[in-house]
Amino acid sequence: MQRESFGSRLGFLLVSAGCAIGIGNVWRFPYITGKNGGGYFVLFYLVCLLLLGVPVMTMELAVGRASRKSAVLGYKALEPKGSRWHIHGWLCVIGCCLLMMYYTTVSGWMLGYCFKFASGTFSGMQPSVTKVMMICLLALIVVLAVHSLTLSGAAEGMKFYLLPSVDTIREHGLGSLITDAMNQAFFTLSLGIGAMEIFGSYMSDEQTLPGEAVRICILDTFVALMAGAIIFPACFTFGVAPGEGPALIFQTLPPLFVNMSGGRFWGTLFFLFMVFASFSTVLAVFENILAVCMDTFGISRKKAVLINGVLLALLSLPCVFGYNIWSDFHPILGKDVLDSEDFLVSGLLLPIGSLVYLLFCVSKWGWGFDKYVAEANKGEGLKFAKWLKPYFQFILPALIVVIFLQGLL
Repeated sequence: MQRESFGSRLGFLLVSAGCAIGIGNVWRFPYITGKNGGGYFVLFYLVCLLLLGVPVMTMELAVGRASRKSAVLGYKALEPKGSRWHIHGWLCVIGCCLLMMYYTTVSGWMLGYCFKFASGTFSGMQPSVTKVMMICLLALIVVLAVHSLTLSGAAEGMKFYLLPSVDTIREHGLGSLITDAMNQAFFTLSLGIGAMEIFGSYMSDEQTLPGEAVRICILDTFVALMAGAIIFPACFTFGVAPGEGPALIFQTLPPLFVNMSGGRFWGTLFFLFMVFASFSTVLAVFENILAVCMDTFGISRKKAVLINGVLLALLSLPCVFGYNIWSDFHPILGKDVLDSEDFLVSGLLLPIGSLVYLLFCVSKWGWGFDKYVAEANKGEGLKFAKWLKPYFQFILPALIVVIFLQGLL
C-alpha cells in the first residue's frame, strides 16, 4: 500500500499542533500549574520544553519519517538485526489506549459544556475542518486572555501565575516541581507513545525536523500560556482555588463567560472550538492505534476502526464510572480513576517512552546518532549541530532518568 501523506506543510503543522494543542494545554496545564503554585513551575516547564521536549519530538518524527511506518514496524525497519526495540512499539499502543480511556471522557465534558452554553444552562450564572477550528481557537483564546486581564482579580492572578516565589519551592519541593514540569512537557507534546511518530511517517523530506518541532512547540506553548492568562485571573476574581485539580477550568470558565457581554455566545464558541481541539488529539492518538493494526495485521482501515472503536468505548467506562458509581474507588496512591490513569500515562509511560525513543536514536545499539541526525537535518530549515552529540547521548538521557526517578521516589 502506498503511504498516505499530508497535502501541505501547513496541514502537517496544524494537524500535528492539533495533536499537541487541546486538553493538554487548556485543561491540564492550568490545573497542574495551579497545583504547583505557578511561578517557578511555569519557568521549569518552559525549560523542559526546550531542553527535553523539542529533541525528543524530533526523534519520534525521525523514526516515523525514515521508516514510513507506524510504531512497531517503524522500529523493526530501523533497528539492528536481532534487537528487540520494536517491543516498545507495542507499549506505545498500550499507552495510546490508556490515554484514550480518560482523554475521551474529558473531551465529552467539553462537548457537554458546549451544549449547556448553547441551550442557556449557564445564562443565570475532519483535517480541513480541524485546520479552520484550530485557527479560530487560537484567535478566540487571545480574545479571552485579553478580557481576563480586565477582571478585578487579574493582577493577583497573574502574580500567582508568573511571579516566581521561593515559598512555592518550600511548599512543593524543587524535585516535585521539576518532575511535574517534565511530565507536562511530554504530555502536552504527546511524546513517548508514538503519537508524533505516526505524523512523521506521513511527512515530506522538504523541511528539517528541528525546525518543524520548534514551530509545533511554539504554537503549543502559546496556547498553554494564554490558557493560564485566562484561567488564573478568573480564579482570583470568582474565588476559585487555583489548585482545584482537573475540574479547574470547568469551575472558572462558566462564571467568566456569564459575566462578560455576549457570554452565552462566547462560551458556546469556546467549548465548540475546544471540542474540535480535543477531538483532533483523540483522532491523532487513535490514528496511531489504527496504523499499528493496519500495518502489522494487514487489516483495512474500516475494520481497524470498528474493532478499536468498540474496544476503546468499553475501556473508557471506568473513567466515566469514577465520577458516579465508582467515586469511592481510588486504585493508585489514593487517586480517583481519572487521576490514576493520568499518573500511569504522564508519570510513567510518557517519560519512559521518551527515554526509549531517545536511546534508540542516539546509542550504537539502536538506530545510531549519525543516522538519526542525518534524517533530522534532511531538508531546509533549522538543523542540529554535530557538537550536540554528547548532550544527546549522555546529558539528555541522564536528565530524564534523574527527574523520572526523583518523581517516583
